[in-house]
Amino acid sequence: MDTWNYVMFIERGKTYNKITKKVIESHVENLRKLDDEGKIELVGVFKGYPGVAGMVVFKTESREEAEELCKREPLVAGGYATYKLRDMMPANRENNYLL
Repeated sequence: MDTWNYVMFIERGKTYNKITKKVIESHVENLRKLDDEGKIELVGVFKGYPGVAGMVVFKTESREEAEELCKREPLVAGGYATYKLRDMMPANRENNYLL
């Protein structure tokens, strides 16, 4: 059975530069909660990619679940960012790097 991860690319919205400390704290609290639930594989920020703030790689049961998590992300829900969700099949030793 193929295992998929779902990658959320967080894109800066028009009001991204108006983010407050409270919004960032809500964002981090959300990430901690999802991590505690085992729903995050990797999270990070980007440097040198205009318009893209960062990404979250979700470990969810379905794309629909990942989509719901994207919509609830405080940066998105607050209107500071938008997102693109992409499906990704990880390549690793267990699946012989998809050979």
